[in-house]
Amino acid sequence: MTNASLNEGQDRLAAQEPDHDGTTVMGDPRWARVLSRDRGADGLFWYSVATTGVYCRPSCPSRAANPKNVGFHDTVADARAAGFRPCRRCDPDGLSAETGTAIVAQACRFIDGSDGVSLAALARAAGLSPSHFHRLFKRVAGVTPRAYAVARRAARVRDRLPNSETVTEAIYDAGFNSNGRFYAASDGLLGMTPSRYRAGGVGETLRFAVGQCSLGAILVASSPKGVAAILIGDEPEGLVRDLQDRFRSADLVGGEEAYERLVATVVGFVEAPRTGLDLPLDIRGTAFQQRVWQALREIPAGATTTYTEVAARIGAPAAVRAVAGACAANALAVAIPCHRVVRNDGALSGYRWGVERKRALIDREARPA
Repeated sequence: MTNASLNEGQDRLAAQEPDHDGTTVMGDPRWARVLSRDRGADGLFWYSVATTGVYCRPSCPSRAANPKNVGFHDTVADARAAGFRPCRRCDPDGLSAETGTAIVAQACRFIDGSDGVSLAALARAAGLSPSHFHRLFKRVAGVTPRAYAVARRAARVRDRLPNSETVTEAIYDAGFNSNGRFYAASDGLLGMTPSRYRAGGVGETLRFAVGQCSLGAILVASSPKGVAAILIGDEPEGLVRDLQDRFRSADLVGGEEAYERLVATVVGFVEAPRTGLDLPLDIRGTAFQQRVWQALREIPAGATTTYTEVAARIGAPAAVRAVAGACAANALAVAIPCHRVVRNDGALSGYRWGVERKRALIDREARPA
């Protein structure tokens, strides 16, 4: 942008606000919607910032501007005519959040109902360029279209493996056009090889041990990839039964002195969570669950968030109930800190290992190290 065009934008802004102290803007109801980053206001108006020379949609995540530098515009054309350029963060010329979510939801339905659909075909159906569609899909869904399609096909493989005559039949029935490609990623998609998964986990070995912590009994179990379960409860016997239910066909090996030292490490983390837990994890779940769990791992100790905020963070604002379900399905207590998620009013909701334990963990993490 030239200095002349920026000066022109500042002149127009000054004409809007003769006192230039922000009073006009602060008294405008649109300013409150900008401060709250109201997505419902997107498309109704745009605002510009004289000091940066850009215009934004109301939901722009950028730091709030000084109101004395802000002007409002009824259309994108008005903002451009005033000499402002589009913000790169919120893409004010692009689709609204609601429209983008609807486009991605439709694309997901295409992927779910197809054995294979190209990025170009998905973009064409959405009326967007492939690059624009790819960016939109990743921003809304949290994963690329290809990753989503692979995860959905993997889910179909999991459904078909127990009833298929051969593993190869299940792989091709699920839409994979190369069994070699599926085998290369099978550990990450199934948690084990397809043959072992088809046999219900037969041959998989999990080492486990049970200890005690201030929250009660604690069980830790690991596969060769990492810690696969951290369970907390009142009685050790109940935790062992829970582990057996989760890994029905695996060989469970307990009572190893060396492994009990790992349990001591986890217990130390429970008692002093700010020390961190530097252990490899074997995280098993659907693509959606893993997105939720990754968002939970990004919540720092001593902080809490809400189910609604987690849903928004993973690009699925309407999936609040599904987020709560993913929290409930978490088998790695404290390592994946689902206890840091609370209701919108700040109240503690259900917790797989008991609300009192959830309160204790939150209180403990809130204390200075």
